[in-house]
Amino acid sequence: MNLNLSGKNALVCGSTQGLGLAVAKELALLGANVTLMARNEEKLKTAFAELPLRDGQCHGYLVADFSNSKNVSTSIEAAIQSGQYFHILVNNTGGPAGGKAIDATTDQFINAFESHLICNQILTQALVPGMKKAGFGRIINVISTSVKQPIAGLGVSNTIRAAVANWSKTLSVELAPFGITVNNVLPGFTQTVRADYIVQKKASDTGNTPEHIMSELVKEIPAGRIGQPEEFGAAVAFLCSPAAGYINGINLPVDGGRTGCL
Repeated sequence: MNLNLSGKNALVCGSTQGLGLAVAKELALLGANVTLMARNEEKLKTAFAELPLRDGQCHGYLVADFSNSKNVSTSIEAAIQSGQYFHILVNNTGGPAGGKAIDATTDQFINAFESHLICNQILTQALVPGMKKAGFGRIINVISTSVKQPIAGLGVSNTIRAAVANWSKTLSVELAPFGITVNNVLPGFTQTVRADYIVQKKASDTGNTPEHIMSELVKEIPAGRIGQPEEFGAAVAFLCSPAAGYINGINLPVDGGRTGCL
C-alpha cells in the first residue's frame, strides 16, 4: 500500500490543537511537508515544534483568522505569491456555539457560514491551480457526523456543516478529472477541547455533572469509549495518500459506530 507523502506539501487549518494538530502530525509521519494555519502565532510556534521532522522535510506555518475571510485570503495569497504551492488541503476550523436553531440569530448563521464554507472556498480556489499542475490533489473537509444525523442542541452547526458537505460533493465531481479528490471526514465524540465544551454545556443546561454527561455519551458509542485525536488523524492521512486515489466524494464517519445510519 502506497502511503508515502514524501515531496507532497500539505496545508492543515485549525492545527494548533485537537483534531487539526493530530492530522498535521500524521501527515508529517507519512513524509509530507506540513504548513500549519491558525490565528494564534504563539500556539502555531508551539505546534510547529511538535511536528515530526525527517531528513528533507520542511514544515512551516501561516497566520490567519477564520472569523475574517479577507484575512484568510490575504494570508494564502501572500504564500502563493511567494512560491508556495500545496498538494493537500485540510479544511478545519472550530465549530459554532451550541444552541437550538430556532434560538440562533441570523448573525450566528452568517458568521459560521463565513468561517467554514467561505474560507474553505477561498483556500480551495487558491490551491487548486497548483494541484492541477501537479496532477495530484487531496482536499479534506473536517466537518461532523451531523451531516448524516443532526445532533440535538447544535442547530447552527448542523446547518452549516450540511452546506459544506454538499459543497464538497459538488467539487468532488468537478475536480476528479484533474487527479484531485475531495472528501469529508466526520469526527464522532473525540477527546478534544471541543468535546470538553460540549460536555460542560450539557452539564450546565441539564444541571448534571460533567462526569454524568460523559458517561451517558459513552453509552451511545458501540466502541464503548470516546475516540482519540490520533485515530482521527490516521483516517485523514490515509485519504490524503496515493493509496486513496479512487476514493472521492464521500462522508467518512470516525465515530466508533455511533452514527445511526449508513
